Amino acid sequence: MRILVVEDERKVANFIKNGLEEERYIVETASDGEMGLDMAINNHFDAIVLDVMLPKKDGFSVLKDIRAAGKSVPVLMLTARGTTEDRVTGLDLGADDYLAKPFHFEELAARLRSIMRRSSAEKTTKLICADLSLDTIAHVAFRWGKEIELTTKEYALLEYLMRNKNRIVSRSMITQHVWKHNFDTESNIIDVYIKRLRSKIEKVGSSRILQSIRGVGYRMREQMPDEPDIDIDVEDEE
Repeated sequence: MRILVVEDERKVANFIKNGLEEERYIVETASDGEMGLDMAINNHFDAIVLDVMLPKKDGFSVLKDIRAAGKSVPVLMLTARGTTEDRVTGLDLGADDYLAKPFHFEELAARLRSIMRRSSAEKTTKLICADLSLDTIAHVAFRWGKEIELTTKEYALLEYLMRNKNRIVSRSMITQHVWKHNFDTESNIIDVYIKRLRSKIEKVGSSRILQSIRGVGYRMREQMPDEPDIDIDVEDEE
């Protein structure tokens, strides 16, 4: 999952960023309101951590413009004041939750998980495809009754694929949702990570649940009994 942190205090921003990355989120930061608004409007994020007191454009104005643009992304607002008036203003403008500074990282992470669950059509914290399961709270995967060790990027890729189970996702969709920065679409980095992921979630003799749709993208799918256990062309599948 991708999180945007809009915070002008570098120490606070780094504290949040480092903590969330340890939780296996992909995190981007903005140091002022104008930058944060531009990033929020023009990119996909699963949640935004938004400080109230920001240079160039305050957090309330940023939130108002995000909602005016039709973005329903969950927003957790931060404030050093923590007054009832600030909380009411933020919530009325469309904030999903509020957290006063100083705060413990564990509470921030828990509040983020909560607002993302509330905003998601998929309320469960466990994603399942065939006998593969992914715990989105503990950030661990299991198959064959064993825990599968994943890197941060492998986890992010698997979570995105499993949240879109039975849907074909293109390389550009994966780039946007899993990687922080755009890269050459001709790059083989996605193929490299797909291969690494397959080596961990599939083994000889097991069903192939991560399918390559040639020329289109990839799909996590529970294999039907009469389906071949090979990569396929999309026109042969439908």
